[in-house]
Amino acid sequence: MTAIEVARLDELTPNQAKYAMLQDLPVCVVLDDHGEVHCIGDRCSHGDVSLSEGFFEDGTVECWAHGAKFDLRTGAALSLPAYEPVPAFPVTIVDGIVYADPTPKEF
Repeated sequence: MTAIEVARLDELTPNQAKYAMLQDLPVCVVLDDHGEVHCIGDRCSHGDVSLSEGFFEDGTVECWAHGAKFDLRTGAALSLPAYEPVPAFPVTIVDGIVYADPTPKEF
């Protein structure tokens, strides 16, 4: 499948999410504190709340509602109360535009 534009690199601020749509799926696009861009599903697998509104640090996002943490690279749940991952999508950057592949990464 073809990658879809989800953000411009110059509109991303480190450790703050940009909410976007990847086809019909809400996602958050994040520039981490190491300069790497990630795209993960926006809905927490525990409480169905927006991860874009969470707290970003050290390559993770912490859900603002119940404190579950997810790995930005893999989408893996790192702490309770979440135990299910969120999808993580491959990202490419071309001429300052961030594209995400709508097929989730497999680990």
